[in-house]
Amino acid sequence: MAGEQAFERNSGAQEVKLGGPGPLRRLMLSGMATISYPGSQAEQLLLAPQELRTADPSFATEIYNGHFGLAGKLAEIGAQSPFEIDPPSVSWARGLYGFGWLRHLRAADSELAREQAKALVHDFIRLRGKIPPLAWQPEIVARRVISWLSNSVLILDASEPEAYEAFLKALTAQLRYLSAGYRDAPDGVPRLLSLMALLYGGLCIADQQPVVDRYTKPFCRELERQILPDGGHISRNPEALIELLLDLLPLRQCFVARDRTPPKELTDAVDRIMPMLRFFRLGDGSMARFNGAGPTPTDALATVRAYDDIDGAPVRSAANSGYVRVEAGTTLILCDLGPPPAASLTRDAHAGFLSFEMSSGDAPIVINCGAPTPEFEEWRLYSRTTPAHSTLSLEDDSLAEFAVAREGAEPEADAALIGPLNPQGAFSDQGEGGNLRIKGSHDGYVERYGISHARQILIAPDGNLISSEEKLSTRGLRSPEGLIAGSYAVRFHLHPSVKAQLMGDGMSALLVLRNGETWRLSANAEEMSIEESVLLADPRGPQVTSQIVLSGMMGEARDVRVVWNLERTGEETAPHPLIDPNDAPETRSSDT
Repeated sequence: MAGEQAFERNSGAQEVKLGGPGPLRRLMLSGMATISYPGSQAEQLLLAPQELRTADPSFATEIYNGHFGLAGKLAEIGAQSPFEIDPPSVSWARGLYGFGWLRHLRAADSELAREQAKALVHDFIRLRGKIPPLAWQPEIVARRVISWLSNSVLILDASEPEAYEAFLKALTAQLRYLSAGYRDAPDGVPRLLSLMALLYGGLCIADQQPVVDRYTKPFCRELERQILPDGGHISRNPEALIELLLDLLPLRQCFVARDRTPPKELTDAVDRIMPMLRFFRLGDGSMARFNGAGPTPTDALATVRAYDDIDGAPVRSAANSGYVRVEAGTTLILCDLGPPPAASLTRDAHAGFLSFEMSSGDAPIVINCGAPTPEFEEWRLYSRTTPAHSTLSLEDDSLAEFAVAREGAEPEADAALIGPLNPQGAFSDQGEGGNLRIKGSHDGYVERYGISHARQILIAPDGNLISSEEKLSTRGLRSPEGLIAGSYAVRFHLHPSVKAQLMGDGMSALLVLRNGETWRLSANAEEMSIEESVLLADPRGPQVTSQIVLSGMMGEARDVRVVWNLERTGEETAPHPLIDPNDAPETRSSDT
C-alpha cells in the first residue's frame, strides 16, 4: 500500500542544490536596482524593529565550539566561516542566508556573541561574490534585511566607522536588489515578505521617505489580496498566519515609532487574522494540520496571541478560507471544505479535502498527519497525499493529482497540486433533531476511477455523538477502461495520546483519551482494522501513532454507503500521561 510504503525512511545521501536566480537574471536585477530603487545610500539607522521570534542564547556557545545548527541539521564548521562550507541541506542554507539566527547571538548578551555576530555578517559581505544563487531568492534577501535591521544594535559599533559604513552599504544593496526583484518572489508569504522588507528599510533608515511612499501601496494591495475577508491566508495554510504576524506586528510598531499612522490595510489585516488563530486552534491548543501546517510553534503562537485584544468566540464557518469549526459541548471538529488555492500556491497544498480533526476538551482525538519539519523532507510528499488525512481515499490514491516534470516520473516534494474536481461543501446548524451538519462532495476520482465521493457528518448538540455517511457512486459516470474494482479506505489518524483497541465484534473500536474519556467508533464497512500511522507535525520529528481504517471493495456496486458513528461512552478511565511537545528539544526549524 502507498501509505505503508511511505513509512520506509530514505537514508540515502541527498544532493544539496542551492538554486535561485541565474547569473544573467541577477545581473539584470542589479542593473535595474540602481534605477528602480527610490531611496538613497543608507547613512544612519533610526530604528531596530522588535524581534518577536523566540531566541536561544546557547546558540552562541555552539558556534564557539565549532557547530552551526539550523533547520534540524548540525554543521561542523570548526574555525571556518559557515559561508565557506558545503551546506548539509537546502533548509540549513536558507536559514543561514536568512540570518534569523542573529537573534540567538543577541540573546546571549555577551561580548563574545557580539564579536561573533559582527564577524559573520562581515564574512557574508566579504564573500558576497561567492555566495550561491539561493541566497538571492527574494524571500531570503527579505528575511536577511529584516534580520539585519532587527539585530542592528548587535552588529553596529560607532567606534568602528569602516565596518559601520560597509554594513550600511551592503544593506542598501540588498534593498536595491529587492526593489527590482520582489515581483519574482513566489506567490504568497514570500512576496508579501519582500514588500515588508522594503517598508522596514524605508522606516528604519534615515531619510528614506520616498521608499515608504513607493512601496506602501503595493504592500497594501498584496496584503488585501492575501489576507481573505475571514482572516485566512490565500494559501489555506493556518501556520502562515502566525509567520506573517511575527513580521506584521513589528512593522505596525515601526510606523507608529516614526509618527506615521499605520496603513488601514495593515491594521485591518491584523484584526482579521487574530480571530482566525482562535478558529484554527484545537482543544489542546495546537493548530489544525491542514494544507502545509506543521508542528505548532507554541512560543510564537503565544507571542502573537498576546496582541489579540478582540474578544468573542471564533466563527463557525470561514467560507472564504474553506473551513468549518463546530463546537458542541466539549467536542470540537475542524473540517476542510474548501477548493484548492490558486495554482501558484499549491506547492505546499495538501490533497485533504473533506478531512477533519477532532478533540474533546483538551484531549486530541482525530488528526491529519500534518507537514514534517525541514529535516524530514523525505516525508513531505506523503504528508500531502490523501491517505495522510482523515478522510476517504480510493486505491490509496489522492483525490487530487501532483504535477510531474515528465510522464512516468515521480512527483517532487513541492509538486503543484491539481484538483480535486468540483469540490462542494456546506455547513448547517439547522439539521434535523438539532444536529449540526457538515457535508461535502467532490469528483476527484471520477477521471481515474469513475467514482464520486460525498461525505456527511452530523454532530449531536451535546457533542457526544458524531454520525457520518460516506457515499461512493458510479451513477451517471463512465468508469475508465481497465478498472476491475476499486478499494476504498476511510482513515481516522489518531493522536499519539489516544489508545485504540479493536472490539470483539470486529466492527467497533474503543478509544481511550489522555483525559480518561472513552469513545467508541463503530461502522458498517466490510472491514475495520487498526494500522500504524505517523504524526509528522511534531517538533521532535515523526511520531509513531495508529489509525483506524474502514475498508472494502467497490466491486460491481453502483453505490456504496459506509456509515460510521463515533460516540462518547459513559465510562471513564484514569488519565494517562503524555510527553508535552513543548518539552521537546528545540530544533530551530523556523530559522529561515
